[in-house]
Amino acid sequence: MSATLLSTQFQLPDQIDFYKGKVREVYTLAQNKIVIVATDRLSAFDVVLPQGIPYKGQILNEIASEMLQATQDLVPNWLEAVPDPNVSAGVKCQPFKVEMVVRNYLVGHAAREYFAGKRELCGVEFEEGLKLNAKFDAPIITPTTKAEQGEHDQDISREEILDQGIVSQADYEVLEDYALKLFHRGTELADKRGLLLVDTKYEFGKTPEGKIVVIDEIHTPDSSRYFYKEGYEERQAKGEKQKQLSKEFVREWLMENGFQGKEGQEIPELTPEVVNSISERYIELYEKITGKRFQKADVNSMETRILSNIEDYLKS
Repeated sequence: MSATLLSTQFQLPDQIDFYKGKVREVYTLAQNKIVIVATDRLSAFDVVLPQGIPYKGQILNEIASEMLQATQDLVPNWLEAVPDPNVSAGVKCQPFKVEMVVRNYLVGHAAREYFAGKRELCGVEFEEGLKLNAKFDAPIITPTTKAEQGEHDQDISREEILDQGIVSQADYEVLEDYALKLFHRGTELADKRGLLLVDTKYEFGKTPEGKIVVIDEIHTPDSSRYFYKEGYEERQAKGEKQKQLSKEFVREWLMENGFQGKEGQEIPELTPEVVNSISERYIELYEKITGKRFQKADVNSMETRILSNIEDYLKS
């Protein structure tokens, strides 16, 4: 099993702050610059699992940077450079305290709520008689609050966001517009690769100049779910399980082993076989969504490699 990057503890030139997220580490520098390191940590049900997944950070970082570049003509973003396979650098933004979740199929959290008897999610009403994995008439937006560290994201409606003053109406209309534009482009890109973009989440922020931009990753297996296009209709007609590429298979494996992130539950052991299978699924998605063969970065002395590349970038 390959080495994994579980954490970093750099002291970068002009560093003024550090934040450790579930899977990324954010270094804030002077002059409104940030450097984000994508680790190989894996989270599910808002819990970071103890084992890292080989190449996961590189995969997420490279898909995200490619997708940001492929959508920047539609929606501006924070990214300025990719100095290392695990690193992105750009403008520090003030994040909005909501995530824009766009869904085009009844699956995942929406499906769990629906089949628990609920017919409304985040102010969006669902019709009766929907099947698991059914395609909606049009993509829907089901926002969530952006949780503080250690807390869970919470479903919230457009009306609640506006009533509570979490986001102004003018800004929220931009977030909705940008989210749907990104989802439409993501759907087109996925279609070219024989995939269906099922659902995804987008995070937005404001630059120091007040410009709304997309931040963080987009269209990666940590933020998105994909079905294989070929055979979707046939599998759906037969009531069969859809073939998908996403992190949902990790959640399903955890649920099968008695873990849903609830208090008192123990995280099941991820054996080397399970870890390698997860890594292979991430590589498969990378190659499917980008159409490129995945080039594994050198994992010997990863922290040294990453720090050297960041310092070279900052000098330039």
